[in-house]
Order: sequence, then structure tokens, then C-alpha cells
Amino acid sequence: MGKGAWASGVRAGCSQAAAGPGTRSLAVKPPLPPRLFFLLLLLEAPGARASGYETCPKAQPNMLNVHLVAHSHDDVGWLQTVDQYFYDTKNNIHYVGVQYILDSVVSALLAKPTRRFIYVEMAFFTRWWHQQTNATKAIVQDLVRQGRLEFANGGWVMNDEATTHYGAIVDQMTLGLRFLEDTFGADGRPRVAWHIDPFGHSREQASLFAQMGFDGLFFGRLDYQDKKVREEMLEMEHVWRASASLRPPAADLFTGVLPNRYDPPVDLCWDSLCGNKPVVDDAGSPEYNADQVVGHVLYQAAVQSQHYRTNHVMMTMGSDFQYQNANMWFKNLDKLIRLVNAQQANGSGVHVLYSTPACYLWQLHKANLAWSVKKDDFFPYADEAHAFWTGYFSSRPALKRYERRSYNFLQVCSQLEALAGPAANEGPYGSGDSAPLGEAMAVLQHHDAVSGTSKQHVADDYARQLAAGWGPCEVLLRNALAKLSGSKRDFAFCGELNVSVCPPSQMAKRFEVIIYNPLGRKIDWMVRLPVTKGAFLVKDPNGKSVPSEVVTVPSSDIQGPHPELLFSASVPALGFSIYSVARLPARRPHFHPLPPTPLEPKTRLLTIKNKHIRAAFDPNTGLLVELENLDQKLVLPVEQAFYWYNANIGDKLSSQVSGAYIFRPEQDAKPVRNSAATRLVKTPLVQEVHQNFSAWCSQVVRLYPGQRHLELEWTVGPIPVERSEDRGKEIVSRFDTPLETGGRFYTDSNGREILERRRDYRPTWDLDQTEPVAGNYYPVNTRIYITDGKVQLTVLTDRSQGGSSLRDGSLELMVHRRLLRDDNRGMGEPLAEAGTDGQGPGLWVRGRHLVLLDKAEAAAAGHRLQAEREVLAPQVVLAVGGGTPYRRGAAPRKQFSALRRELPPSVHLLTLARWDSRTLLLRLEHQFAVGEDSGRNLSSPVTLDLRYLFSAFTITHLRETTLAANQPRRAASRLQWNTNTGPVPQTAPPALDPIAVTLRPMEIRTFLASVQWKENGRTNPS
Repeated sequence: MGKGAWASGVRAGCSQAAAGPGTRSLAVKPPLPPRLFFLLLLLEAPGARASGYETCPKAQPNMLNVHLVAHSHDDVGWLQTVDQYFYDTKNNIHYVGVQYILDSVVSALLAKPTRRFIYVEMAFFTRWWHQQTNATKAIVQDLVRQGRLEFANGGWVMNDEATTHYGAIVDQMTLGLRFLEDTFGADGRPRVAWHIDPFGHSREQASLFAQMGFDGLFFGRLDYQDKKVREEMLEMEHVWRASASLRPPAADLFTGVLPNRYDPPVDLCWDSLCGNKPVVDDAGSPEYNADQVVGHVLYQAAVQSQHYRTNHVMMTMGSDFQYQNANMWFKNLDKLIRLVNAQQANGSGVHVLYSTPACYLWQLHKANLAWSVKKDDFFPYADEAHAFWTGYFSSRPALKRYERRSYNFLQVCSQLEALAGPAANEGPYGSGDSAPLGEAMAVLQHHDAVSGTSKQHVADDYARQLAAGWGPCEVLLRNALAKLSGSKRDFAFCGELNVSVCPPSQMAKRFEVIIYNPLGRKIDWMVRLPVTKGAFLVKDPNGKSVPSEVVTVPSSDIQGPHPELLFSASVPALGFSIYSVARLPARRPHFHPLPPTPLEPKTRLLTIKNKHIRAAFDPNTGLLVELENLDQKLVLPVEQAFYWYNANIGDKLSSQVSGAYIFRPEQDAKPVRNSAATRLVKTPLVQEVHQNFSAWCSQVVRLYPGQRHLELEWTVGPIPVERSEDRGKEIVSRFDTPLETGGRFYTDSNGREILERRRDYRPTWDLDQTEPVAGNYYPVNTRIYITDGKVQLTVLTDRSQGGSSLRDGSLELMVHRRLLRDDNRGMGEPLAEAGTDGQGPGLWVRGRHLVLLDKAEAAAAGHRLQAEREVLAPQVVLAVGGGTPYRRGAAPRKQFSALRRELPPSVHLLTLARWDSRTLLLRLEHQFAVGEDSGRNLSSPVTLDLRYLFSAFTITHLRETTLAANQPRRAASRLQWNTNTGPVPQTAPPALDPIAVTLRPMEIRTFLASVQWKENGRTNPS
């Protein structure tokens, strides 16, 4: 959203829609029959029968060409929900209706064949498209073929780049680009990525765009200091080398920074949401201002050209939700073009034209210059001194966790839909479908959704969309599990395990636990289910009893004391195991753990350990003080505790406050408490230390047998605040060690490659650090670590969070924030989430951090693989009562794997999903970077035979595509760019050989696989 501009009042006012709902009236009504009129328009339109760059208007080689890009930035939710923005049903906030924008633009484009417009958000466009008549669709298809309606980006949304996981980014882009490919073919395929509003830009995002086949990327927001330097150095446009592992130019992407974010130049906004005067070219009118407008445009063009290297500049003519009355914009732009170009007769060297980002990029490519190369990212982002947009890395932590859980569930849903075939969609439990959750997840990637920067009622609606998407997926899972297991059961889902609520396990005397593993390797997983008091007998898929126990979660927990059943399950790769659970009679003997009791002060450390890890706690303070890797005989002092920052409410340096976007603490962090009331639980299946720091902050530190990491399950909230001063708090979990880290720490980029961070440092300019805390915060999607080159301490997260190392040997992650003032970036309300019922003193949140300690040379593999297991944790489904055969004569099975052999450790199954009735979408990725794990050779290329990899179906034909699956890989070509680092060798994509598919470090290969599903050991084509 145009945060700062809207907040400053630039867009005050209301709009008059050009056409009402369903209206198809044209701005110019032809006297000829409509179809003939449209054909005549096509004949006179420039480049009417060409496609791609061939439709671009002609530029003047010896002039300064000003490319006017007419656009509307339409947030998929922000101040209003998605539906409210589309229909304009909540116009007491501001008058915007996306349906009217598209109606109006189409009419305005038809009125004059030189006009052009770009559109971005497929979440809105697809909704509008499905409401149109066939005649209107034909008109739009013609406009697209002519290049006068161009799609930029083309994802379902313009996703956030800080708090998103790369898998979810790929999914949402695939959804939007597939619609464009299916609807418009190559004519509608975007050539340019258009990320004009995200609040900082990740390197992985650029890498993904390059692998999707984009020729370039344009964005609007970058740090104010960075922009100043780039303007002076003429580096507003450059080549972004977005991977340290992929061989150039695979992840090279031409990248341009827009001069005015994405708004029009000052005083040149002619929308009903703007307050600028229209162009009056009637010399007899007292309102005549044509000469003034022309002079202003020439001045703006001259100023802008001073910061760019070619004789081409781009002016974005539009902004947030503009063009509801497209005639206002285009009529004034028509005049501007005519009047400015008329000055060429008087010696002017400026040529103004309707253009698009792709056409502008094409001109830059033809300039054949050598461009500078960037290898880092664009985080953190500050729009002025003392205003770092690093708060949203952690805003709305509950929504961030729900989004991550939903990503997991969507992958499980998609995999089972692919494995079970058509039976998953239509089965004994009704119609199942992964599409609703896929679309809801795509919406959640929007830069005001998972980022946590929408109004509260909009955030609630995002959660509603996710919940609505889970329902059809649950039906699909029931159908698929029934088919694959051969038994129809009363399947049940426990969506509230995070708060220890699961009615089937708490009420039934007998039930089955189905654990599905979405990973390509088998997994051992500790199952925890809330139950009532008693003892239980647990049997594995072979009917053999497995160790289990009931432990009591003490009253320091939010829910109060309650029992939970624990047992360890082994689940095969890409498959499931079914365990049976039966309550034992009370008279049967069973294990009774010692009741947890408060610790008495002792001189010796309190320890919990298994055969891999030992964690030690100070018995006087109750704090973690030491961690030991027993395998490597590695001991590190580690003190962990919770701290809080006072939210700044403005000071003598700046009036800026902390808010949903901006993190600005008042001072150094203070401890929630210097000690914690501690209880100990030790049983054969788990060892736990329960820490109670305060009435609103507690934690369980946990170790399971065989586990190579320490689990910290924290519960924070409701956060107490100082209402008398409207002062909020921001809570962090901090780890302090004696490691000498030299100001360096490391974070992942959207869950993939690792980037080095340096305190108070930027790789591309000399930083004037104005906020030593907020200015050193970075997004953490899955992991953050510190190392002295010998020892590495890593913390894995269960959602995206902000994190940093503010002093050597220290590492912190922000887990929760509650603020009482708005930060003046447009949201218009403080980030003060209420309780789960919408009432109460505030929101409490529960989450997990996993802590790993290793020698530096051995850390990469285990830590990356553990992060993968966290993102794609097993899905647990319960079944109460007996089942009936799925099909007569079919023997039920309690264990199943869809893989004939496990995937190698370096290979990850990123996507397995239904594409159409006979085709699956398959993505395989090498998940290690070059040199990341040389000891075990996991960073080497790996080759797979795909023909007989899967047991549930047979691949009959394989086609390789680009990452977003919208064009064949061998037919795809991108513009190649010269760089100041020297020539880049061009390599053709490898020939596809299903017997030997090779993956190189960090490479993702995408396939459309025609398949035949198997039924009772025989192939079934349907």
C-alpha cells in the first residue's frame, strides 16, 4: 500500500465510479456494429498482431524518452478486506472498488489505441474476469494481444518478501501465472516482475523471479540512504546476482528502482483520489495551465534523468486503487503527451509516450551497457532516519503461525490429492478440494497479510479465509486416507493441539492415530495428544506395543494442569503409519512419573539430557546456562531469558513511534524477570524444565530421546502495557554466549540460502546508523545462527520473526509485540491485538524455538534438515471406532509409502500436486548450497531416476518447465545482460532424461508429469 503517501493526505477525497456493477458501457460508443468497430480498432492499433516486446511503441533514439506507465496498485486486503476492496462495500474508510477500476480501464483503452495500462494482482483480476460476458472477454483478449493491457508480475498477489517462505511464494506465483497462461497464452505472460510496495526486498525473491523466467524486476521501496547513494552513483538500475550457488545467469535478474516509489511525480496525479488540477489547454480559459504543466514535466524528466544511465526514464502514473474513473487519468495523459511532444518543434529533446515496464526494460536492454552487480539484499528498509520497517517481521505472531501451519497442511493436502488420484476429490466423505486452501494461502502471501500490517478486522478475515480453506482439504484427506489405507474410518482432525484440546483423544476409549509424513525420508516423531487421566496401550502398525506414557502439564501453563499422552512414531517417506491407542483399566499397572516439585536451591546445576544433548540450568535462577553436544564433546555457556523493549512514543530526535510496521525501542531491553520459578519433569520419554518468568511469560524446555536439539516452547501474553502513556512492549527471547562473533550473524532468506549480516553495516554503502537496535534487525523465516568459526549456535523458528545479534555472542528473536500507538504508515490503528474472543486484556501466543549446537563445519547439514522437518512436520489425524473396507476384497493396510526408495538427504520434494485430471506438478530441489556440507558430500550434484520413484502411480510422460510451470524450460529464453564483472557464459538447459535427472546445489527443477494411478497393484489410467 502507498503507506506514507496515504497517511500524509495525498489521496484524500472520494471517487466516482465510471461504471456500476455489471456495466459494460464504453467511453466512446461506436456508430458501427460493436464487433466491426473492435476489428477496426485492432487494425489501427500499433503492433496489433504481434506479441511480447514487438508490441512496444517506438522510442526516439536521440531524445530523452519518458515512459508513462499507467497502473493501479490494488492491495489484496489492507484497510479493507479483499471482498470489501473488490465491491466497495465499506466506503466509510475510503471509496475504492477494484471491479470499477477494471471496468473503467477497459473502456478507456478502447477509446484510443495508443493508451496502455498494466495490471498485477490476479486475486482481483480473476474474480472480475469470471463475472464478464464472452464479448467482454474477447475484447480484453484483444487488448492483451496488442500489448495495450499488459500483466506485470502476474502472481495471485504482490507478496511480501520478509515474512514469506519460498515454497508459499512459488505456489502463489504459480497460481496467478497459470491463470494467465490458460487464459491468454504467451500474449499474457508477464516479462517483468513488479514489486513496487513490499517493505524491503529479499535476495531469494529475486532468485525465484529469475528462475520463473522474468527478464527484470522493478520495485519502489529501498532504504533512504541506499537510494541517495544509488542516485549519485547512477546505480538505480543494476543486475542482481541473487544466488551464491546457482551458476550465472540462472539467478541473475536485471533490477530497477523506481524514482518516486510508485506514485506519479508531484502535481501530476489526475485521479479522483488526487487533488491536482487537470490539464487545461484552452488558451481562452482563465484556468489555462498547459504551459505550466509542460514546464513541470520537462523539469521532472530532466531531474529524473540525472540518476539513470540511458536516455529512457519511467514515470509511474497511478497509485493505490486509482483509475476507478480511468477517463480522468487518460484524458489528462493524452493532453500531456501531445503538449510536451509539441515542444520538439521548438528544440525540446524530450519525447513522452505511453509505455509499460516491459517496454521500458526492452529499451534498456537495447542500450547494451555493462551494469553493476549486487549480491546482497535490501533489508532492513528505512524510509527516513529513526524509521526502520523491522517491526512487521514479528507483527501478529499468531497469524504468522497460522499461515505457516496452513502451508504445511496445504502441502499434505496437495500430496494426498496427487497420490490418491481422482478418488481424493470424489469419495465416501464427499467432494474434497485443495484449491480453496491454495487460494487462501496465496492471499496470505500479500504484503499486508502475513506481514501483519493490516487492520484488525482484515487480519481476522485472512484467518477466516484460511479456516474456510481447511474444510475442503479435510474432506480430501479423509477420502485419500480411506483409499490408500483400504479402510473407511471416522477420521477426525484436532486443530487445537497448540492449546491442548482434542475431543476425540480426550473422550474416546479407543482410537487410531494416523501420522502422515510429507517428507521424502522416513521420520521418527513424538506424538503428543491431550487425554484424560489414566493409562493407555499404544500399538504400532504391526500390532507391537510401543512405549508410551501420560505426563501432566503443570499449572504454570495457560490451560492449567492437564494430562498428555506421549509415544514415539516411525513414519515412512511420503507416507503414513497407523497406531492404535486403547485406554487401560485402572487396575492395570502402568508407569507413574514422579510429580513435579519446586526445586530447592543447590550448588549443582540442574540438568536434562539424552544421549546427544545435555542442557544445564542454574538452580537459583532457573535459567538455562549451559548447552553440551555430547557427540562432539562440545560445551558452550548459553544463558537464555526473555526481555522486553519499551516502545518509543517519540523523543527529541524524532516523533516516530513503534507500530505495526516500524520497530523503534526506547532503550535497551529489560529482563522480564531475572529468574524463573522452575519445575522438573523426567520420564523415559521426555525430560522437561518448566519455567515461569511471570504471570504472562512462561516456557517449557524439553528433550526427547534421540533428539539432537533442545526444544523451547514459550507462551507469552497478554502483554501488560502502560496505558497512562500509551506505551507498548515488544518481547524477545535472547541467548547470550561467550562466542567471539566479530559483529556477524547469519539469517536465512525466505527459508533457503543463508546471508551474512554485520552489525551496523551495509555491504553497498557507508551506513549512518540512527537506530542501533531496530537498524540491526532482519527477517528470520526458519533459522538464525552465530558462530566464531569453530562453534555454531542455531535457533530454528516455527514462524517468521525478526531477529538480530546486538552484541558479540548474543542472539535474539522477537516473539510478540503489543503497541498502543499507530506508527503513521497508513494502517490507522495501533497493533494492540485483543484476546481470541476479540475481547480481554490482550492476545497470548505460544510458539517453539529449537536450539542446536554443533561444530561449525558439521552444522549446516543437520540444521538445514531439521528446519525442513519443522516446516513440513507430520500431519496427525485421528480415527474413532472401527473401519469398513474401502473396496470389497481390498486388504486394509496400516503403513504406506508413496516412494519406492527414500530421497537422498540433499533432495527435497518441494511440490507434488494435481495439475489436471491426468497430470501432476512435481518439483524437486537440491536443498544445499555450494560448499555448505563438503564433509558428507551433500553439496555435490545428485542424480535421480524418476521413472520408478513413486509407488502410487506410474509416470508415462515428463515435461520440464520453468519454476512457475507456465512455459517449457527448453523453449524459455530471457534477456541477457552485460555486467561490469565480465561476460557470463550462456548454457542451454540440460536435455530431459527421466532416468537421470541431475540437481545441482540450490537448483529447483519443475516437471509436469502425465501419470497413471495404481489400484491394487495394477495401473488405473483414470
